[in-house]
Amino acid sequence: MPQIDYLKKILTARVYDVTNETPLELAPQLSKKIHNHVFLKREDAHAVFSYKIRGAYNRMAQLTPAQLKQGVITASAGNHAQGVAFSAAKLKCKATIVVPETSPQIKIEAIKRFGGSYVEVVQHGGSYTDAYNHAIELEKKYKLNFAHPFDDPDVIAGQGTMAMEILRQHPEPIDAIFVPIGGGGAIAGIAAYVKAVRPEIKIIGVQSIDSDAMLQSVRANKRVTLKDVGIFADGTAVKLVGKETFRLAKLYVDDYVCVSTDDISTAIKDVFQDTRSILEPSGAMAIAGLKAYTELHKWKDKHVVAIASGANTNFDRLRYVADRADAGQAREALFAVTIPEERGSFKRLCELLGGQRSVTEFNYRMNDAQRAHLMVGVAISHHGESEKLSEKFAKHNFANTDLSHNDLAKQHVRNMIGGACAGATNELIYRFEFPERAGVLMGFLTSVSPHWNISLFQYRNQGGDFGSVLVGIQVPPAERASFKKFLPTLGYRYWDETDNPVYTLFLK
Repeated sequence: MPQIDYLKKILTARVYDVTNETPLELAPQLSKKIHNHVFLKREDAHAVFSYKIRGAYNRMAQLTPAQLKQGVITASAGNHAQGVAFSAAKLKCKATIVVPETSPQIKIEAIKRFGGSYVEVVQHGGSYTDAYNHAIELEKKYKLNFAHPFDDPDVIAGQGTMAMEILRQHPEPIDAIFVPIGGGGAIAGIAAYVKAVRPEIKIIGVQSIDSDAMLQSVRANKRVTLKDVGIFADGTAVKLVGKETFRLAKLYVDDYVCVSTDDISTAIKDVFQDTRSILEPSGAMAIAGLKAYTELHKWKDKHVVAIASGANTNFDRLRYVADRADAGQAREALFAVTIPEERGSFKRLCELLGGQRSVTEFNYRMNDAQRAHLMVGVAISHHGESEKLSEKFAKHNFANTDLSHNDLAKQHVRNMIGGACAGATNELIYRFEFPERAGVLMGFLTSVSPHWNISLFQYRNQGGDFGSVLVGIQVPPAERASFKKFLPTLGYRYWDETDNPVYTLFLK
């Protein structure tokens, strides 16, 4: 690719044909909480509720009349697709939009609403990369013009107009700008502009811990394809970053930080408390990264900006976000505690907690005549407190395991009934994640059941977009090798939880 003058491309981008400059707002409560001056670039203020309209329209506005008549195709997790749909209606251009099957329904409905009769939506695959590969096939078959969601100079330039606005809106010193990364279009455009105009400002990339293709690529000094990606933050669930975005990130991005589902959920709550707006998980990712980075580096009184990149989330997902936000805020610690099966044991345990601390959850299952295993939820006020409580329990001869960061405990076992089963011999425990759509659960059961006996099953809807299933499967030792080969054919992300202490204590 020839050398590109991104400063010029950003300054002349055709973004404002279809949208206005978005606000840069101080987040007073969050600023006070983390002792820094936090500003949110409100990209949820666009008509399509995300920044993707910038790059999508700028790319399509460069097409010739003949190309527009041929039609456009794109692949997207949802937000770029909405930008393309909006642009197609504006330019009166036919657009085929391929989205992953994991895309939230709210995004699919919005694509159809913005594009109207100009748009056809095709759902394919479990990630952006799967949708992209299918879109490439359709592009060649029908001779369409591809509007890439991130790896295109015009898209990168369109996204770079965010940086142009930030520097104009906040002429005072800025210490860092935090940008979410999926394929890298936003951070490439923002970094290219900032480093050309205000190189002293740090550009920090933020990724989720289970979709960190850019960070892995930078560390390897080559583009790395992830085997799979998490789908909680679906808007940034990209297995392979772009060639041009990777080149620009290596040149201009100063540092990276990865965040968890709990971190992102807490950031959604933080933004809601300051703005009364509800961001989608990818939309809150930069805020989560800002909080984690400033805490890690002990920053105080810095002026920091986070891109609030989008607000397209299903309402049903909020119950899951609320649950995980409590964990992310360190409001609750969860323990497995073993106590003697004798009168007064639980009272002694409660006395250790003190009268000022609430027990938020208590699950009991007799283990044998001598001991019992409890799952106990305890209200806490800050990170690190669960470790001190664990030490306190042990000091008073209560064997315990801190489950505060154990997904199996938080998602499944705390919601289950029953206990150990003597008849469940040769039992393996696996946790699966799959898109929440009609027929998937039945297809999963049909695939597994004929091969091996299911001895445990617990399903938990995670808020409309994806589901988590805990499965006990009886597999004789002689069949373990064939079972391991069978698992990838299911096509879902999975985790072996057989040695997880919460299973060992409560269900084995």
